[in-house]
Formats: sequence, structure tokens, C-alpha cells
Amino acid sequence: MSVALIGTLYAGATLGAMLSGIPIAFALGAVALAFMLAFMPAASLDTVAQNVYEEMASITLLSIPLFILKGAAIGRSKAGQDLYSAMHAWMHRIPGGLGIANVFACALFAAMAGSSPATCSAIGSAGIPEMRKRGYSGGFAAGIIAAGGTLGILLPPSITMILYAVAAEQSLGRLFLAGIGPGLLLVGLFAAWAVFRFRHEYATAKAALAAGGATSPILAEDRYSMSERFSTLPRVLPFVVLLTGVMVALYGGYATPSETAGLGGILALALIALIYGVWRPRDVDPILAATLRESTMLMLIIGMSLLYAYVMSYLHISQAAAAAIVALDLSPWLLLATILALVIALGFFLPPVSIILMTAPIILPPLKAAGFDLVWFGVVMTITMEMGLIHPPVGLNIFVIKNIAPDIPLSEIIWGTLPFVILMAVAVVILCLVPGIALWLPDLLLPTLK
Repeated sequence: MSVALIGTLYAGATLGAMLSGIPIAFALGAVALAFMLAFMPAASLDTVAQNVYEEMASITLLSIPLFILKGAAIGRSKAGQDLYSAMHAWMHRIPGGLGIANVFACALFAAMAGSSPATCSAIGSAGIPEMRKRGYSGGFAAGIIAAGGTLGILLPPSITMILYAVAAEQSLGRLFLAGIGPGLLLVGLFAAWAVFRFRHEYATAKAALAAGGATSPILAEDRYSMSERFSTLPRVLPFVVLLTGVMVALYGGYATPSETAGLGGILALALIALIYGVWRPRDVDPILAATLRESTMLMLIIGMSLLYAYVMSYLHISQAAAAAIVALDLSPWLLLATILALVIALGFFLPPVSIILMTAPIILPPLKAAGFDLVWFGVVMTITMEMGLIHPPVGLNIFVIKNIAPDIPLSEIIWGTLPFVILMAVAVVILCLVPGIALWLPDLLLPTLK
């Protein structure tokens, strides 16, 4: 049987397993095992456990459950609400300041948690009710939190970037640094849209009032004295110290990524114990349980994805697919556009973890041959995968928001996120035109790891 036919069967079986509703980890594992039975020596089944273990026996992957612990410790405390309250106090006078406050709070929380759903849940549980109370439309409130949550897989420490570093054999430190510039670019774009959308909703409410309609809460003005503003800073300062300490340890060369993840987890537990009194076993138990649950799920997906990629490589599917892409003789930018379109299509069905581990063996060799910097591409691919977090049918962040705000119709949430999908596409175009936005910081601080 030809490699092309085996590859077609492999893709078809994968799609069928995904659409059947089987959990992703089991779907990938079942397809891999079925093709091992059908097309590989019988003895290969005896080495499944060994292969999975060897693929996962990476010190870089060790950092994933530790970063999850750090995110769970912060997410299960009142840190998100404190961040939000402080940002709102300082930005309330800016048009759309409440929306901008949520964007910045999402960015800061994402930089501490490294998880998109955790960011959505922590900031959204406080931010969405406040925005609704002040007259913001449900779609606007939901969209800005859902989009802000996607920053969790771009700003360091990003679990998605950890996996990309393993798959692409790139420096994790450079990848983390490369995500900062584009992350700030997205924060700026999201904030600009928040101002634009607020002005539109404010003008609509004002026109309705002038026409004799009821007044809207969006027309009211909040006022905070300077003493009230400064009183919010002590609640944020410890978490800024946590973020700064982790970054200094990592980029200052004092600790490896795995050691930094452990340091971050310990510091986060210490901070919530000191600030919020979360230290008793009954208080810490939900944090540890959530960490264990999410880590187990994620590591199982990683293990099965690696087995899936191993079978794909053994059967020469990935090599043949990469060779076929190269044989198309596309120009570098057309090649990049084709690959990103593939990533967007996969985002309709798969989470970023599976997309990276399944596609890396196929798409990275042609991109490297075309002269693209794989660290830069990792950032571009991450932003492209972020779109999958806020567009249907999967759109994980959409369902997180729906869980937080069940009174907002799902259709309204989806329409509220679409402008941010467009803004992410704009950010990708900007990065293609000005790649230095991603590369200047790693080139400046880690030039020896090129």
C-alpha cells in the first residue's frame, strides 16, 4: 500500500475519531494503536509504553504541571478580582476604561497563570458582571474577556510554547521572550477596539436618552480619589513581585525553565497563604486537585499526541507530506499562508496542544528550508491557534465564558469575539511585515541561543 493511501486513511480515521465525540487523547491513541496493528511489526506494540515514556521524558515537559500549579494557586484565590479592581480604579476615566482594565488584567494574570481558560475564568468572573452592571453589552463584555484570555498561551510562561519548544527543538527562553512583544501588540489592539466599541455604545445610549428613552448605566461616571487608587496597589504588588521574580530567575540564568516553574509554584502558594490565608489543608486541597486534574488530562493528550506523531513518522506519512509541500514549489510567503490556513482549519476541531504535536513533523521542515525563523514562526502559529480558542465550533474560551455568564446567549458571545479574531489576523500580518517585534527581545537578551 502506498504512503499516500496510508496517509489518507490515517487522516480519515483521525477525523472520524474526533467527530465521534471520543476525548482527544483516546481518539489519537486509538488511531495510533490501530495503525500500529495494521501496518507495523507486531513487536512494536510491546514498545508502546517505552516509546511514550521516552518521548515524554523531557525535562522541559516537567515544567507544565508546575506552571499549572502556579496558575491554579492564583486562579483559586482572589488574585483575579484584585487585579481587576486595581486596573479599573486607575483606568476608569479613559473611554472604555473598564474594558481596557479587563484587557490589562487578563494580560497580567495570563503572565502568571500560563493558561487561557484559567485567565478567562479568574478575570471574567469579576469583570463580566461589572461591565454588564455598567451598561456594557453582553457581546462586548464576553468578547473582551474571551480574547484577553487567549493571551495566556502567548505571554510567558505559556504551556503551548513549552510544547512548541519541544516539538521544534528550539530554545524555550527565546520563545518566551519572543512572545512578549506580540503579546503587548495584541493588548494594544484589544484596548483600541475597547475604546472604539465603548464610544459606539456610549453614543447609542446617549442618543436613546435624548430621544426620551431610559438612561443607561454606561452613561454614569465612576470617580475614585487618589487615595482610593493608591489603596489598590498593595493588593497587586505581591503578584507583580511574583511575576518579576520568575522572569528574573529564568532570563537571568539563575534557574532552568523547570526550576523556574517550581519556584513560581512555591511562591504562588506562599503568596496566597500570606495574603488570603489559603494555607489550611481544606483550602489547599481544591488547588492541588485542580492541578492534578488538569495536568493529568494535558499530559495524557501530550503522550497520545507524541505516540500519534511517532506512528506517523514510522509510516513515513509526515516525511511524505513535508516532501509533497516542498514539491509544490510555493514561494515562502505563500507556503506560510497555506500552513497558517491549515492551522486555522485544525483550530475548528483541535486544541493548540494537539495541533502542535500533530503538525510539527510535517510543517516545520519546509518552513525551515524556506528560511523562516522557527522561533518567530512559533509566535505566529501561537497567535493563529489563539483564534481557535474564540471561534466556533470548539472555541474553548467561548464555553468558559458561557459557564461564567449563562445569561448571555451563545450567539451573542460568538459575535462579540469575532472582531478580536480579525484583530489577531491583523497582528499576524503586522508580524510578517515587521518580524523584529517578536525577535528583538530574544536577540538582545539571548543572542548566543540563536
